[in-house]
Amino acid sequence: MNVIAQFFNDLLSVFRTIRINDIIDILAISFVIFSLFKLVHETRAEQLLKGVAVLLAVYILSSLFGLTMLTGLLRLLFEFSVLIIAIIFQPEIRKALERLGQSSFFRRYFGIFIKNEKNAEEVKIIKNAIINVADAAVVFSNSRTGALIVFERDVKLSDIADTGTVLNARPSVALFGNIFFNKAPLHDGATIIRDGIIYASGCILPLTSNKGVDINLGTRHRAALGISEISDAVVVVVSEETGSISVAVNGRLRREFERETLIAELESLLVDDTKIYIKNSSRFSSKRKENKDEK
Repeated sequence: MNVIAQFFNDLLSVFRTIRINDIIDILAISFVIFSLFKLVHETRAEQLLKGVAVLLAVYILSSLFGLTMLTGLLRLLFEFSVLIIAIIFQPEIRKALERLGQSSFFRRYFGIFIKNEKNAEEVKIIKNAIINVADAAVVFSNSRTGALIVFERDVKLSDIADTGTVLNARPSVALFGNIFFNKAPLHDGATIIRDGIIYASGCILPLTSNKGVDINLGTRHRAALGISEISDAVVVVVSEETGSISVAVNGRLRREFERETLIAELESLLVDDTKIYIKNSSRFSSKRKENKDEK
C-alpha cells in the first residue's frame, strides 16, 4: 500500500509542476508524431521506418551485451541519421510541405500572401471553360476518346506546362476535339487550364505514387491522380476504353459523371470556393452569397 501511495504522490507532484507551456509542447510533439505516421502509412517509407526501428533495437541490445564494434558502427550511423532521413524520405517530406502550403489553415491565416480574389469577368471566363470542358467530355465519352484536362488552382503548374506546348487559347469544344484527336500530336498529354484559359497542351504528368490504387486504372487515370496528389489541381479524365468521365482531386478519383453533375462538381471546386472582388467596395463576398442575392 505504501508503494502505491508513494507512486500516486510522485505522480501528483509531477502534475503540479506542469505548466501551460509543457502541455502545448506535448500536444505539438504528439501532433507531429501522429502526422508523421499518417504521412508514411501505406507507403514505402513505412517499411523504411520499420527498418530503422529494427536497427534501434539492435543498437540497444548491442549496448547491453557490450558489443563494442557493432555499437560504435550503429552510433556512427545514427549520428548522420538526419541527413540520411532527408535523402531517403525526400518525396514524403516534399509531399508534406506541399500539403502544408495547400492546407485550409494556411489559406485562412496566411491568405494575405495568396492572390485568390476574382472579379466577375474572370469568374465568367472560368464558368465558360467549365461548360466547354463538360460539353467536350460528353462528346469524348460518346466517341470513346481519351482526354486529360487539368484545372490549375492556387498551386501553379508552370514546370508541368514546360513539358508541353503553350497555347494560351480560349477553350471550346472544337479546340478540345482537335487537341485530343487520336492522331493529333498533343493528344497523349494533358491540357492545363489556367484561369479559364487553355494554357498548355501535350503536358507530361507524374504518375501516382499510391500503390493501393485500382489495378484496372490506366496511365491516364494514374497521371490524373499523380498531379492531384502533388498539387491542388482539379483533373477531368475521360476513359478511352469505357468512355466514363472521372474527376481527380487531392489524390482521390470519383467516377461516372454526366454533363450536369460534372458542371456542378467543377463549379463547386473552382468557383464557389473562390472569392470575388466587388469593385468600388471594401469587402469580399463569396460567389455563393452573390448567387443567393441574385435569386
